Amino acid sequence: MAAKVKVKGGVLQSRLSFLEKHGGKAGLERVLARLTPGDRAVLAGLLPSAWYPFVVGQRLDAAIFAELGGGRPDFFLRLGAASADKNLGGVHRAFLRPGDAHGFLAQTPEIYSFYYDQGRRTYEPVGEHEAVLVTHDAETFSEADCLTVVGWHRRALEMCGVGGVEVVEEECRARGGAVCRYRVRWA
Repeated sequence: MAAKVKVKGGVLQSRLSFLEKHGGKAGLERVLARLTPGDRAVLAGLLPSAWYPFVVGQRLDAAIFAELGGGRPDFFLRLGAASADKNLGGVHRAFLRPGDAHGFLAQTPEIYSFYYDQGRRTYEPVGEHEAVLVTHDAETFSEADCLTVVGWHRRALEMCGVGGVEVVEEECRARGGAVCRYRVRWA
């Protein structure tokens, strides 16, 4: 089933842009060299709004981690933030809600469907400055992808002008959890 799960090209393009910016052309080439010719062909012809196999992204994440990530989770947090900058600074700018964290996060189910073709993500406000996001029914998942989700949401809220943002993944399917649960807090 995992081979059938899809992710938007914009997600993969953000990763490649981040790699080139932080690893240079040589770093990007080293990461790509770790992939199969088929995966490299997919990545060479990406369209932001087209759907691509999630497993290509998983293999790209593994190659990034091995070649440039140095075993540091913060690398994927930064990658998620860069993805938010690229996507919310451009084609998905309409999702931003200046000064309104709950207004932005209330769009979580819709935003999720723009990037993933299976599963769903819910939003539950739990206080004036706190919410819980939960990813359900995703056929595929990875720790690297979850870290990019944390980095993406942290940066997205900053782009809304919200300060003191903290996003903690309390439960993760890649670590044996039933769902991926993120607690989001801000000042």
